This record gives sequence, structure tokens and C-alpha cells, in this order.
Amino acid sequence: MKKLILVRHAKSSWNHNVIDHERPLNERGLEDASLVSSHFKDFILMPDLVISSDATRAKTTADIFISVLKISSEIVQYNHEAYDFSGEMLTRVIKSCPQSVNTLMVFGHNHAITDFVNSFGSKFIDNVPTCGLVIIDFNVDNWEAIENGETVTTIFPKDLK
Repeated sequence: MKKLILVRHAKSSWNHNVIDHERPLNERGLEDASLVSSHFKDFILMPDLVISSDATRAKTTADIFISVLKISSEIVQYNHEAYDFSGEMLTRVIKSCPQSVNTLMVFGHNHAITDFVNSFGSKFIDNVPTCGLVIIDFNVDNWEAIENGETVTTIFPKDLK
């Protein structure tokens, strides 16, 4: 059994004159990341590996979760291939995950996150919102073999407010 925890980065700010890759979170994004990670902490579900896009807004979202969940930095990877919007690279990153990893947590971007959830999960989600978290279980032993998983949990900021 493989468990995938997907998190779309929190709300970013457009008030900075920076390239897209360096766009930071805005105040709401910081608050939502704290809110969702604090709620997720109650699940007592720890990843074996965390992979985050190396974009500032995804890294900051991941860092908030890492801090709240007390995840060891030794299992965290910032991966430029997760800075993906189409979903092709995101899928490749997930499917190339080491087989020793049973619970994988990935921080990424839309459209890739919503497309992945709808392609591999059992529940259609029109749009995974910023800082939305989706957990999908796969009844396989090998990440390369993931196909039709079961969407078991969604945590969206608006549902916690």
C-alpha cells in the first residue's frame, strides 16, 4: 500500500516584482498553511519522504508543514521537477519515488495537482484550492505501478474556517 499526500502551495502574493519562481506567500497563504498543517497534525500521519517544488511559495508552504508536523529535514527534498504546471513532471517525480517510501508528501502547483488528483484519485475535484491537501491510497507495492487510487481525505482551508 502506498499513501500519497498532495498539497497545493498556499496563496501567493502578486505584490512583489519577482519572477514566478520566487513569488512569496501572502498573509492569507501563511495563515492557511498554519491552519491546514495544524488540522492535518491530528491525523498522526507522518511521511517517509517529503518532496516540494523548489519555488518559493511551495517551499514556504512545505516549511510550515515541516515545522508544525516536526518532520526531520533529512527526509525533505526540494525538487525543481516538481515546479510543474502540466502534471507530466509531477507524475514522473511521484512514480520515480523509492519503493522503500510508503507514505509520500508532495508540495506542488496547479494545474498539475488538480490534474493528478483527478487522473489518479477516485473523487473528482473541480479545483484543488491553494493550500488544499488531498490524500490518495494506492493498493500497490511500487510507485511506478500507481494507477487508480482511492481518494480518502481532503482538507481545504475554507472547510476549516
